Amino acid sequence: MMQASAAETIGFGMNTEISHKVFGEHAQEALIAAKAELIRLENKLSRFIPESEINRINRSAGRGPVTISMETYKVISHAVRLSEISQGLFDISAGPLIDLWNYKHAFRGPGKIRIRRILPYVNFRDLILDSHKQTARLRKRGQSIDLGGIGKGFAGDCCMNILKCYGIVSAFINIGGNASTLGNKPDGSPWRVGIRHPRSDGCLLGAVEVTGKAVVTSGDYERYFIDRRGMRRHHILNPSTGYPAQSGLISVTVVADSALTADGLSTAIFVAGMDRGLKYLTHFPGTEAVLVDNRLRVYITQGLKECYKTAADIPVNIIRKELLL
Repeated sequence: MMQASAAETIGFGMNTEISHKVFGEHAQEALIAAKAELIRLENKLSRFIPESEINRINRSAGRGPVTISMETYKVISHAVRLSEISQGLFDISAGPLIDLWNYKHAFRGPGKIRIRRILPYVNFRDLILDSHKQTARLRKRGQSIDLGGIGKGFAGDCCMNILKCYGIVSAFINIGGNASTLGNKPDGSPWRVGIRHPRSDGCLLGAVEVTGKAVVTSGDYERYFIDRRGMRRHHILNPSTGYPAQSGLISVTVVADSALTADGLSTAIFVAGMDRGLKYLTHFPGTEAVLVDNRLRVYITQGLKECYKTAADIPVNIIRKELLL
């Protein structure tokens, strides 16, 4: 059992609630550094901050390339790889579509004509990267990048790296549902990350026990409204249709070594659906998933069999690895 000083906080950043639990000799200093890192990354990656690198790319859309940092290049190039794997079902160029739906203020969806007009601006193939010059550009004026589906994961990874530099070997960070863990809990047991029930507020479907892993969930229950036809219009959009994804899934949790990977994959699988989406896991060795369909049936990949703890009376279906190939 590890004897360690502790530092814990709950705050707000990156437009979401952020909690930290850090244990170690330099826990307080490490926590301060991790929080500063989050602010630094938000100033670099948020398209809503005027001088951010992402905002500069968006302002230069249709004009020319923008030189960016290695960090921003890494996030964007990872996103493009996932776009290629998913054939565009994950796409960070969906900024114009996200703005059109305007979930913060809207109570009804945009009309078909407006969506049809926006769709030509959503195409990851219009995002041109130059690895030698370390630049990025968007082909068309009016296009924009939004890292909402991947940026918090990258921030989680960066925070964990900061903590390691301070000698921390036990920590938990949750950035708006993106959980990253370092080592085990101070008592030596694994971290237990709860998975929210997508239709019962305040209830859990179950939890996964992890050591040094990231656990990220994408669901249709965080930001949504019910339209006049009684349809749930959630914030996870299908870039190919322009509408909220209707893949048969209502919650996807991905467990991976990297929160960057888990964040993007959970979104991509949610949009793609179970049969197609699970195949994406084969591109990222060591990743596992928990999926909930629209009939509230729970599926877990075989690698989570020993570490997934279900809530009472909720049956679990195991997905065998050979079915992913």
